[in-house]
Amino acid sequence: MAIFFSRGDAQACLSEEDFRAALSAAFSAAGDPQRVLAVPPDHTRSDSRAGELTRLAHEMLGDRLTDVMPALGTHEAMNEAELSYMFGDLPRELIRVHRWQEDVVTLGKVDASFVSAATEGIYSKPWSAQVNKLLHTGQHDLILSLGQVVPHEVIGMANYNKNIFVGTGGDQGINESHYLSALYGMERIMGRCDTPLRRILNEAQDRFCHQMPLMYVLTVVESLLDGEKVVRGIFVGNTHDVFFAAGELSAQVNRTVVERTPQTVVVTMNPHKYKRTWLANKAIYRTRMLIGDNGKLIIIAPGVKQFGESETVDAIIRKYGYRTTPEILKAVEQNSDLQANLGAAAHLIHGTSEGRFRIVYAPGQLTENEVQSVGYEFGDWRSLSEHYGIAGLNNGWHVTRDGEEFYFISDPGLGLWMRADHPYA
Repeated sequence: MAIFFSRGDAQACLSEEDFRAALSAAFSAAGDPQRVLAVPPDHTRSDSRAGELTRLAHEMLGDRLTDVMPALGTHEAMNEAELSYMFGDLPRELIRVHRWQEDVVTLGKVDASFVSAATEGIYSKPWSAQVNKLLHTGQHDLILSLGQVVPHEVIGMANYNKNIFVGTGGDQGINESHYLSALYGMERIMGRCDTPLRRILNEAQDRFCHQMPLMYVLTVVESLLDGEKVVRGIFVGNTHDVFFAAGELSAQVNRTVVERTPQTVVVTMNPHKYKRTWLANKAIYRTRMLIGDNGKLIIIAPGVKQFGESETVDAIIRKYGYRTTPEILKAVEQNSDLQANLGAAAHLIHGTSEGRFRIVYAPGQLTENEVQSVGYEFGDWRSLSEHYGIAGLNNGWHVTRDGEEFYFISDPGLGLWMRADHPYA
């Protein structure tokens, strides 16, 4: 067991002092490293506090922190406003952009038999373990992977080696990881540490990463009813144990089981983080196990202006829309553009309600025709904000002036909500 630092519990409120202690433990365990690469997430995961941890690492290491590569995955490179939002005054010359279709190496392949066993036979192809070449050939004596463990639609619990194999991964590895997980079913995995994709990534790390000086710094952050974000735990280590320790705490503070089933759920998405449905659809993923049959989900997302993270993916979403799983699987069989972009196909599967509940999308800049063309109902974010009185609203049950009961969640990307009678609760 290689956990070098573990602090926090469900009642803890950790601070910069705890962050410094965790980083000191990481640097000590790494033997006083002289050339360090930090791999934090991007601004869309700012609540992880990884931006602050990266700044502290620079303060503590000085010029020994030689590179900072945000784990973009397929996301666009951060602009100056986003860099400032996430990293403050961190020197920009440290920032390295991950280009997921160009700057990657394949460390090896997890064989088809292992993948098949992990997915219960649902997916039976080898999986390519890919990382940015800077991690492989950058001659660092410490790769500091920073991020938050929180329920996630693709892997059950986010971060740990997902930050490496997906965050700095390549076209093939990212696309197939998302697709195999979508086929397995997101409701079967969300909020769980032991999932098919996690087993595959753990196996890849065990097989192919012995020469990579990986060290994980994992936070657990709870969003309180009033929207305040509290760091409940921070864990440092270089083996799977550190992830499972963080995941156990996340399961306590990031999963909300609601005793009554709401027919109307209203969510707001932070406009600083959510500019595209590609990420803002976390509103659907994290609440789908809560909403009652024939209910409705209202997504107030004033920052959303596009669908996909790239022109290619945006075009795919516009072409096929968020249809039911059988419809998307048929489209994959028949269309080469989806076959070449399985991650986009997975996203379309994740974004459907399967016809079980209505989805009313209220974006900032997409038109009514655009929203309806991909299978959602359109809403005006200003009028819906006023109707449901969301300003200053706490998470939980509320009633509108005209008597409509609804359940409100501010930024559902920070957790997982489910009704008590859900089969996976």
